[in-house]
Amino acid sequence: MDKGSVKLAPSILAADFAHLGEQVAEAERGGADRIHVDIMDGHFVPNITMGAPVVQSLRKVTSLPLEIHMMITDPDSFLDEFVKAGSDSFLVHWEGNNNLHRTVQRIRSLRKQVGVAINPATPAFVLEEILPDLDQVLVMTVNPGFGHQSFISTTLPKIKRVGQMIEQLKPGCELEVDGGIDEATAQLTVAAGANVLVAGSAIFGANVGVCAAMQRLRGSIISNGDRQQFQVKKEQLCS
Repeated sequence: MDKGSVKLAPSILAADFAHLGEQVAEAERGGADRIHVDIMDGHFVPNITMGAPVVQSLRKVTSLPLEIHMMITDPDSFLDEFVKAGSDSFLVHWEGNNNLHRTVQRIRSLRKQVGVAINPATPAFVLEEILPDLDQVLVMTVNPGFGHQSFISTTLPKIKRVGQMIEQLKPGCELEVDGGIDEATAQLTVAAGANVLVAGSAIFGANVGVCAAMQRLRGSIISNGDRQQFQVKKEQLCS
């Protein structure tokens, strides 16, 4: 895989919400490709996060695509309000969805990008029938619900299997990973076939600032031959 084509999706779950607009703007300046928004309802996962008003506020401060990761029991009931708020794409879970095809087609009818997420214990083969309808697949590399978790290394073979399925069934479908992504695990997941990396703590929790953290993560997956050119660009972006 061309590592230059790997996309970064900062997860605002780890951001400082007192300065959310500023931090998202800094992530954009640092080269973010999209903003990842985790929606949790306290039922599907044991945590409650944010709703459509936060997305509406984000839409005012960034032109980046807003990717909505719906960790909720009934995503279909909330799609319209998130679309109205300015969402660009949706990730819904395979787990707990009684009619995944209907949910995916509903998102398509709203003219939004759609992906399916699978948890660490969910095998890759469950994607076989739905994959041709998807724009992306999200492989969770931690159990969903909380930030600041450690990367589950046993998900690496699954990332590779999902990549093989994509090549066979839907070339061009993005392969995204989420959970415990930092400079070390970014390299591992990209080597396994991922081309979109969701990162929260490594970006918004870093002590070097959001822009510099973005560039540090990007630099971890840049080849040696491109490193000098990348360093110049990094200094220009974050100066």
